[in-house]
Amino acid sequence: MSAEISNLAAFIDHTILKPDATRAEVARLCAEAKEHGFKSVCVNAIHVAEVAQALAGSEVLACAVVGFPLGATLPAIKAAEAAAAVAAGAAEIDMVIDIGALKDGRVDAVQADIAAVRTACGDAVLKVIIETCLLTDEEKRQACQAAKAAGADFVKTSTGFSKSGATVEDIRLMRATVGPDMGVKASGGIRTRADALAMIEAGASRIGASASIAIVGEAAPSGASAY
Repeated sequence: MSAEISNLAAFIDHTILKPDATRAEVARLCAEAKEHGFKSVCVNAIHVAEVAQALAGSEVLACAVVGFPLGATLPAIKAAEAAAAVAAGAAEIDMVIDIGALKDGRVDAVQADIAAVRTACGDAVLKVIIETCLLTDEEKRQACQAAKAAGADFVKTSTGFSKSGATVEDIRLMRATVGPDMGVKASGGIRTRADALAMIEAGASRIGASASIAIVGEAAPSGASAY
């Protein structure tokens, strides 16, 4: 684990999803991601083309959200949104499940929704946001199992737009459910190095954060510049 933690930036999706994000703010995020070596820049799909262009030639990936933040979008629309984002340059897609269908017990519908987006993504990485704060533990397990069965690459805790974000307990539950080979992304409320490391220790393989600079700044070696 120590080798992974020594490169904490590589776990982080540097994120700006607020509705009033400007092009200047998105451009700044891309510059920060390249400087610090974050895994991706995660944005609303409207910004994907400019992010992909800004990151071209670097190892930082462009990531877009789909069906965000409610998940209450027709499966065909989610699939079309994912396909359009990938065509615009997204290498990763973070989709929100149909939370109401899960609460109804219609797990097959949740899996079909994810599968439609999986097909639309092609070779792009698919992360599935289950919005843990709205679910019982059993529903969290069902959502993770549906995502795995549909061929997703990751399950993800939260949009950051609901009642609360990631918890260590939810990461442990999700990791136990999907096993060692599927990705688990912790997002929502992760603001410090301690927060990020706790999630990784619990089983997270990716961190979504808007406080990424503060997180890696705290992780910088003594005497080294964080910027």
